[in-house]
Amino acid sequence: MKLTGKTAIVTGAARGIGFGIAQVLAREGARVVIADMDPRGEESAAALRQWGNEALFITCNISDKTQVEALFEQAEAAFGQVDILVNNAGINRDAMLHKLTEADWDTVIDVNLKGTFFCMQQAAIRMRERGVGRIINIASASWLGNVGQTNYAASKAGVVGMTKTACRELAKKGVTVNAICPGFIDTDMTRGVPEKVWEMMINKIPAGFAGEAKDVGECVAFLASDGARYINGEVINVGGGMVL
Repeated sequence: MKLTGKTAIVTGAARGIGFGIAQVLAREGARVVIADMDPRGEESAAALRQWGNEALFITCNISDKTQVEALFEQAEAAFGQVDILVNNAGINRDAMLHKLTEADWDTVIDVNLKGTFFCMQQAAIRMRERGVGRIINIASASWLGNVGQTNYAASKAGVVGMTKTACRELAKKGVTVNAICPGFIDTDMTRGVPEKVWEMMINKIPAGFAGEAKDVGECVAFLASDGARYINGEVINVGGGMVL
């Protein structure tokens, strides 16, 4: 268990990819703080505790700086220093460029980009002082551009840019900052797409199948471990070869 004694905050971990990440981190021995607006986060934390892990659910809107500050303070009060931050929380409000509203642009940028910034900033303040830490940002293959996702693609491209910049700032302080771009992952959200769309997406994947949340979690767990100490500023695709 390579993360024993470590404390991880995973945003957007009440369900989906975030909960899959939380499960793998817990399996590897980490104490896990699930940060989410979804009240089902309490059930997810309870599930981790049933496995014998220390886990806590904290309600947090990451686009609110005050709530993010409180998140880190509460996590530290419960488990001590935060060693790992996984910025997974994100939303989409898809529309073609000519139909995209200002409200939907602002909402996606506020959560996906500004919210990630707030969390990274709080982690950086603490980790650079201690000379160690892991920040892992969940971006998306859509950062390369995707029809109907101008706002989402812009937010995730921004996350990639922040990842690389933070690496340059924090590497000498012993902090690694990397990004993961999940491909087509089997979650409640993707299961909601029409069957034809599902088949179309699978046909784009050289591996021939959709990934699972735990596949992203395994990559996160490695990047969070001591074994990844020399991997920094990278953008790693977890998508069965969908993006090459």
